Amino acid sequence: MAKDTQNTTHMVLTKTSLVAGVWQGELRGAGEHRPELIATHLGEEVEGLNLEQDGDAWQVRFTLPADRIADGVQTFVIADATTKEVLNSFAVMVGEALGDDIRAEMDLLRAELDMLKKAFRRHCVETM
Repeated sequence: MAKDTQNTTHMVLTKTSLVAGVWQGELRGAGEHRPELIATHLGEEVEGLNLEQDGDAWQVRFTLPADRIADGVQTFVIADATTKEVLNSFAVMVGEALGDDIRAEMDLLRAELDMLKKAFRRHCVETM
């Protein structure tokens, strides 16, 4: 079976800051055409994601929706809308004694595992 490398994405989204409820990052590898990204929370798409071209990169801004902030760990995922590939994720932790909360640790581990899977897949494609 021949591998279709035309549809393989090499986009990398790097967080640059989180200030005043706005997560910001830089997307590289998307090319000249505006990439289609989605932000999700608990598996549901949420509004607030904006992109602006800046030279050979895209500036990504995601305004955290106030109605999604609650006690516990709230994990947000930014992905390629076409391939569903996770480009970045982050967790917002609110409430008392979260350091001892196993659910908070599990959410963080899941987000980190998604990032590792993405990096591993990219490595496998590059070495083939």
